[in-house]
Amino acid sequence: MTEPLVPTAPQQPPQTAGTDASSHLRRGTLGLADIVFFVVAAAAPLTVMAGVAPLAILFGGIGAPVAYLAIGVLLCLFAAGFTAMTPYIRNAGAFYSYITRGLGRPAGLGAALLALFSYNAMEIGVFGAFGFFAAGTADDLLGVDLPWWAYAFAGVAVVWFLGFRSISLGAKVLAALLIAETAILVLLAGAILIKGGASGLSLASFAPSHVFVSQMSAPLGLAAAAFTGFEATALYREEARDPDRTVPRATYVAVGFLGLFYTFVVWVIVQAFGNDGAVGAAAKNPAEMFFTAMTQYVGTWATDLQRILIITSLLASLLAFHNAITRYGYALATEHALPTPVGRIHPRHGSPWIAGLVQSILAAATVAVFAAIGADPYNQFLLWVNTPGVVGILVLQLLAACAVVAFFRRNAPQRGEGRLRTLVAPGAAAVLLAAATALVCTRLNLFTGAGPAVNWSLVALTPAVFLIGVALAARMRRTRPDVYAGLATTDID
Repeated sequence: MTEPLVPTAPQQPPQTAGTDASSHLRRGTLGLADIVFFVVAAAAPLTVMAGVAPLAILFGGIGAPVAYLAIGVLLCLFAAGFTAMTPYIRNAGAFYSYITRGLGRPAGLGAALLALFSYNAMEIGVFGAFGFFAAGTADDLLGVDLPWWAYAFAGVAVVWFLGFRSISLGAKVLAALLIAETAILVLLAGAILIKGGASGLSLASFAPSHVFVSQMSAPLGLAAAAFTGFEATALYREEARDPDRTVPRATYVAVGFLGLFYTFVVWVIVQAFGNDGAVGAAAKNPAEMFFTAMTQYVGTWATDLQRILIITSLLASLLAFHNAITRYGYALATEHALPTPVGRIHPRHGSPWIAGLVQSILAAATVAVFAAIGADPYNQFLLWVNTPGVVGILVLQLLAACAVVAFFRRNAPQRGEGRLRTLVAPGAAAVLLAAATALVCTRLNLFTGAGPAVNWSLVALTPAVFLIGVALAARMRRTRPDVYAGLATTDID
């Protein structure tokens, strides 16, 4: 029997997080560009390119640019189904809402817990990288010698403040930071193209002999992680102008931009060292590959600027993830899956300020623990905390693709979506996302630098968190059936 696509009478508990205007996020605030800035900033393009792309070249050879293009195409398939279902999802729960409507409430609550865990892992781990790069850059350029954790705590405070203020302020800050980090990469690319690279420009990176090789599995895994967070477009539904149009368009723009931009930049950096020298340059010192190219093709002033912009790139990523986490908390609190105060909205700024405060306290506590035990901010704090978040978000994408197929198999589309968008594309995306997740899990040493025991322990966190959510849903069905019945049904439009 076909169930209604959009609930006409959402089953909710008698009381919500509030009934006046201050109980809602500020509506109609974000346009297409604002949402794209939030999503692309979360991916931290400059950091991903300068910090990770050299490893893709090292392990995959000069065909590495195609890995980013392939993952971009895969995620466009995912986006086709994701956006086809978007008009039928009327709240800001993103993956939680999609998976609940497609695969049922137990899977949905499991996904909600996994999303909170994964986004927190992604965000909190980046504070290690922020502290690491900020401390090194301040010491090298200014002679200021402070421990990494001092900068990490400062980052927590700045992110909390920007998240506490209105979403429009955060969008403006992200726009400025994202434009700056993109511009420095465009500057480098332009200089390399104008000077013709090390030995002339070549399209050999796209030749089948360099693409269809066994070692391409490594850059494919690295590329899959580089797109993390693009699906957060749906989290801003309540704050978007004309969400039924803005959210799908923002999803496509974000995926398309990241896929093409990553592919272009990785190809250009190969040209900087030549087809015969790129892998050797990456092997010599992958962390310095982009800086070496910047110094050679643009100048030392641009290299110093690039070091500063990596810090601002990380700050933009932190703010974007912070906003995504608080909106998940808000969506769950309004349905009483989390304590109601978590969904409280600031009456002046229109932000989910309690959720933001909780998240920032958790981040600060984690920084304090890693600082107290003397952990390396990059090789341990960042990589070990960040990695389970990457795996968790890939699994969420896989579950969401399956949810789209299940949803439209039960419900005939009411807006003219064809089988290509509702069944074929998400079905293909599910198969390919499963393969991408397996690649990441089997090549986890590229992310962590750790041994099998640590790596598989980190992987195991994803199913453990998901199953805890499923168990909580089963308990909720027995003890709080009214709350259970209202999951993923809150209408915000």
